[in-house]
Amino acid sequence: MRGSEDTPHDDDDWGNPSTDPLDAEMTAVALRDPSMAARQLDTLIGAGELREAAELVSAMPSWLVVDVLERSGAKDRAVLFRLLPKGSAHSAFQSLDPPLQSELIHDLQDDRVRQIFSDLDPDDRAGLIDELPADVATRLMRELSPEEQALTAVVLDYPIGSVGRRMTPQFVSTHPDTTAAETLERVSRRIDDVETIYALPVTDEQRTLVGIVGLRAVMKADPETPIRDLMNNAVSARARESAEKAARRCSGERFIVLPIVDNEDRLVGILTFDDALRILEDAESEDTARQGGVEPLRRPYLSTPLRSLVRSRVLWLLVLAVGAALTVQVLEVFESTLEQVVALSLFVPLIIGTGGNTGNQAATTVTRALALGDVSPRDTFRVLWQEVRTGFTLGLILGIVAFCVAGLVYGPDFGLVIGLTLLSLCTIAASVGGIMPMLAKTLRADPAVFSNPFISTFVDATGLVVYFLIARAVLGL
Repeated sequence: MRGSEDTPHDDDDWGNPSTDPLDAEMTAVALRDPSMAARQLDTLIGAGELREAAELVSAMPSWLVVDVLERSGAKDRAVLFRLLPKGSAHSAFQSLDPPLQSELIHDLQDDRVRQIFSDLDPDDRAGLIDELPADVATRLMRELSPEEQALTAVVLDYPIGSVGRRMTPQFVSTHPDTTAAETLERVSRRIDDVETIYALPVTDEQRTLVGIVGLRAVMKADPETPIRDLMNNAVSARARESAEKAARRCSGERFIVLPIVDNEDRLVGILTFDDALRILEDAESEDTARQGGVEPLRRPYLSTPLRSLVRSRVLWLLVLAVGAALTVQVLEVFESTLEQVVALSLFVPLIIGTGGNTGNQAATTVTRALALGDVSPRDTFRVLWQEVRTGFTLGLILGIVAFCVAGLVYGPDFGLVIGLTLLSLCTIAASVGGIMPMLAKTLRADPAVFSNPFISTFVDATGLVVYFLIARAVLGL
């Protein structure tokens, strides 16, 4: 990979301390603290001290360089990337999220970036293409070698979100009748061209997947042993299957490699364990964000523009504000009840908070179970029955405590109102919280979207209705 002509570094400068004219103590801190390093580099770049900035960058470990790039603004990030030693630019680029990679390509547009794009694995290249403007993506694809174009096209043929879009089409396979010695020779020839060699898919003459064999078993076997005597049954995933589903299978079974096949069971690629973990990390981040009522940022927080932060939150806030208006309407309907027993208003936050928390607990638990494959939409009624019993038990415990406490202060009738409300509300909230993710899965929607924010809003309004109806019945209002 070629480096920028104005970068005063060699490959072996990466990660080695250099003589830095900056204050030694500040430099030592910067080499440990990402925020300090980012500020110090920003100061150097602003003052035009590019050589000093380059020396500081060259002394940083790779993880710190990536952290600093993620914390920097777009302009400084482009300058810093040019200052990187040429031997480290490739690994730093690969560690960045695709939106930041896209910004770098747009800001630099030089031979160095084109070379890095060419050196990416086909699956990483496809993820970056999704972030690039069409004209830039077309230009970069056109500059690839015919072989790299073909490999990238294989991945791009599958829909976004499918495991085919995240697999690598570069792998070493073998055949049942091939000997262990011949397989090792095949691995030796391709070792520099593939992501992993530790698990080898086994295919027949039609490229149909028939098994998988570990490299350790091949190396330990007699050289003349046929692979059919060494291979095991292979668990695979369809190329158009959800990437998250395939990744959970790979992670759950602790596979080094998960073969990816087409509809005719022909091998088209592999999903490596590290790619599976990356997919799961992205999925967990997305679910966590949506459960909190925001859209996922898809890039590091400190490098996210203000408009993106606002856009990720404002729509959800507007939707939830409309939902919260239901609570206001409920309070207005039962205004006369509140006027007769003012003490009822004191317990409104308790009722709303307990119901929302119970529903969120159930939704989070079931959403997680769905993600892990512990339950499916076919188990909807079993999940409902489980959550009804769980909610009832929780409500009974909380209701007894509330009856004792509120009864001592406001009298047994009032304590009975609070106790019965918590019993009823916990049962309703747990049932709704458990059933909504299942409903979302049935509708092919993201269960996280139907989880905490909407459930809290629904349970708030429902809890108040239940509260005031019980109060009217028990207190004779």
